Amino acid sequence: MSLLSVSGLAVSTHDGRALVSGLSFAVPRGGRLSLIGESGSGKSLTALAVTGLLPPGLAATGTVLLDGTPVIGATDRTLDRVRGRVAAVVFQEPSTALDPLMRLGKQIAEPLRRHRGLRGAALRSAVLEALDEVALPARVARAYPHEVSGGQRQRAAIAMALACRPALLIADEPTTALDVTVQADVLALLDRLVAAHDMALLFVSHDLAVVAKVTDEVVVLSGGRPVQSGPLRTVLANPGDDYTRSLVASARRLDAALDLGGVS
Repeated sequence: MSLLSVSGLAVSTHDGRALVSGLSFAVPRGGRLSLIGESGSGKSLTALAVTGLLPPGLAATGTVLLDGTPVIGATDRTLDRVRGRVAAVVFQEPSTALDPLMRLGKQIAEPLRRHRGLRGAALRSAVLEALDEVALPARVARAYPHEVSGGQRQRAAIAMALACRPALLIADEPTTALDVTVQADVLALLDRLVAAHDMALLFVSHDLAVVAKVTDEVVVLSGGRPVQSGPLRTVLANPGDDYTRSLVASARRLDAALDLGGVS
C-alpha cells in the first residue's frame, strides 16, 4: 500500500465550481513526487485536501488514503492522529504555520509534547536538537517569529514539521517567499533531511527547475486537471502537451542563462 494514495480527487466551491478534478497519484514510502503548475492550477489546494485542511467553503470528493486512513470525510479526531505523525506540511509562507505571539521554541515543543509525549528536560533537549538539525542556534528557541529572518522562520517551520519524524513531508512552495540564495539553502536542507530520515516527499511548486532538484516523479497540473505525469526524466525528454512544453522550455532557458553567467 502506498503511503499516500489519491484517486479521482476533486475540489469544488460551495456552489459547485470545480477547482481540481480527475486527479490521481500515489506516493510510496520513501518516494518523492512533485505537483507542478501555474498559479491557480490547483496544486496547493491538492496539498490541503490530502491532509484535510481545506478552508471553509471548499469540499473534496474522491478517495484519499494517508497510511491507510481515509481523509475525505474524516473527523478532526481521526485527522489529528495522522497529522504530524504520518504527514506534516511546510507552507510557502512561515506565518501560515507559526503563531506570531508564541516563542519559536514553544511552537516546536507542541508537536513533540502532543505526539511523542515528551516533558521537562527531555522536551527541552528535543527542541534544541530540532533547531540544530535545521542549522539554527539555540537562542532562536527564545525568539518570536518577527525577531528572526524569513529564512530562519522557514527553517523553524521545517523543524516543527519534522519534529515528530513524519513518514511524509508535504512542502507547499516552501522557498517561493525567500530570496534566491536562501532558496538554495532551504532546498538543500529539505533534500538532506528527507534522505536522512527516509521520509516520503510531496513537493508543490510552479518551477520545474526547483522540483528537479528534490523529486523524481512529477504530476503536471493546468487549469485544475492533470495534463501529464510520470518520471521527471521522461517528462523532461517528452513533454506531452503545450503547457508542459512551456515549463520545460522555461527551465532550459534558465539553465542556459545560469551557465552563461558562470562562463563569463
